[in-house]
Amino acid sequence: MARFWVCVAGAVFFLACLALHSRFCDSSALRKFPFQISSRKEKMLYRLDLGWPKYSEYFTGTTFCVAVDSLHGLVYVAQRGDNIPKVLVFTEDGYFLRAWNYTVDTPHGMFASSTSHEQSVWITDVGSGSYGHTVKKYNSFGDLVQVLGTPGKKGSGLNPLQFDNPAELYVEDTKDIYIVDGDGGLNNRLIKLSQDFMILWLHGESGTGPAKFNIPHSVTLDSLGRVWVADRGNKRLQVFDKDTGEWLGTWNNCFIEEGPSSVRFTPNGQYLIVAQLNLSRLSVMAAPPAGSIGDCSVIHTIQLPDQVLPHLLEIDRKTGAIYVAEIGAKQIQKYVPLKSHVPAFGAEWLFS
Repeated sequence: MARFWVCVAGAVFFLACLALHSRFCDSSALRKFPFQISSRKEKMLYRLDLGWPKYSEYFTGTTFCVAVDSLHGLVYVAQRGDNIPKVLVFTEDGYFLRAWNYTVDTPHGMFASSTSHEQSVWITDVGSGSYGHTVKKYNSFGDLVQVLGTPGKKGSGLNPLQFDNPAELYVEDTKDIYIVDGDGGLNNRLIKLSQDFMILWLHGESGTGPAKFNIPHSVTLDSLGRVWVADRGNKRLQVFDKDTGEWLGTWNNCFIEEGPSSVRFTPNGQYLIVAQLNLSRLSVMAAPPAGSIGDCSVIHTIQLPDQVLPHLLEIDRKTGAIYVAEIGAKQIQKYVPLKSHVPAFGAEWLFS
């Protein structure tokens, strides 16, 4: 009987620690138990992969972004800090492969765009040094292949093209490029470039109206030819036609507390995964059908501990795994989609 009550007391203490982690639990506990218990029973959609990466000590700086090369099974991580490797390369199973630090100043966003003949990773650089205010293409070993913008010089020019704190990009299979420029700089614009880096269309005004921006922070495409922009400062997602640039609609009813910092689609196109930085929250939203934007609908929310601060995320096109760059926790975490399996109490993720 005494042993029973000891177990009960331990369980109560564990739950209290989870609920009050921000005051009473140390940072190592936050990294080990990053979940919140639901007040009602709901089907779980993802579980945290506690085995990724195999060794977390490779994260020596502040992790700002992550990219996934689904074709070759590679995961790229970009981090900030002095005298550290800026880019880390892992396998999708979490094994560390290599690191590189060449011509990267202050990474903000990144995207892997690879074919069977070429492995590429793009990085947006917001640094003030000689490599800053650019969008750069590298191979998987860190060799610089292409530079867009004027290195070390911010601006709003289009000929030659200049950037000021470019936040993120998305590279289509056709090699057309979508760039959101800027993360609090001079520019608030969305630019579409052709594969030979000619401007196809752009929206470049600051403001709150349709097709105007206040800190456009993330950009992605859905399978129906629509461009989605996380208009973070305006607390909304804006949607455009990828071919014409026509404004199609906006979602703002899901972002009353805080705007989105990152947006990506699941491989089947049914859901958007959206991060909200200061709320330390990931939301799973239903994707709208063709011909209709409508209002957003949150299917589930994943509440992370306070101060984890999910910045940008990426989704593996093959497996559907979500990789989240957490600038508060200074780590990348991987969430694996579930099908019909519902883990028992004590599993890594329960939805609120």
